[in-house]
Amino acid sequence: MVSDSIHPLRGRTILVTRPAHQASVLTQLIEQAGGKIVLFPAIAIEPPLDPQGAALLLHEIASYDFVIFTSANAVEQAFILAPGLATGLRKAFAVGMATAQALRSHGVKEAIVPEDGADSEAVLRMPELEDVRDRHGLIVRGEGGRGLLAQTLEQRGAQLRQAECYRRARPSGDPSDLLVQWRSGGIDGVVAMSAETLNNLWDMIGEPGHELLLATPLFVPHPRIAEAATRLGMADVAITDSGDEGLVRGLSAWFALR
Repeated sequence: MVSDSIHPLRGRTILVTRPAHQASVLTQLIEQAGGKIVLFPAIAIEPPLDPQGAALLLHEIASYDFVIFTSANAVEQAFILAPGLATGLRKAFAVGMATAQALRSHGVKEAIVPEDGADSEAVLRMPELEDVRDRHGLIVRGEGGRGLLAQTLEQRGAQLRQAECYRRARPSGDPSDLLVQWRSGGIDGVVAMSAETLNNLWDMIGEPGHELLLATPLFVPHPRIAEAATRLGMADVAITDSGDEGLVRGLSAWFALR
């Protein structure tokens, strides 16, 4: 019999709220640890409101001194809008290893990644971006979201443009089957990769699901998501390392103690 130290998630079912096309690696890692997943996407990635405007900026990518990709979604959607942009990149920064891996999958071999975090603050601490006076930069991102990265770099003297390559939206999924399984004790933990995803899940499951969510441990890769959970009244929240591997390490460590 294989020990629980090898399969720390044996007998555990984890609710994964990512879009289906982004959940395969996390699903594989959870299953390798002995767990099962229930997939209920609580966020959808849609084309931007102005795809032509974003494409124009991306087609000029060779004119920028540096380009910052804020997420794997930003990478994937940028290459849909401008498939050949890898050849024009002069210096690419990636917010987190998942973003860097997405760039590598599209032929960008060298992307600069912060070593001490996977958010805007970590990127802004990088020495390569301390002095950007009169340098031209492009931020590749989704619509909305935080403005800290652009605001800080502009304060440091950079000339910035932003290519908004996608929109985040709330799916219209039916939670009925999920709630039946949840009520029967069939969900042991919930994974949310962003505050927006968590808030969408809260809205999608409605009042009948709120009590279930509040009683289930939540696993998130960033303190900002934990803060959003606290605002919803959730008390059992674990902050894991970033990335799929970090999430599964956090899940495994938490359930190993129970």
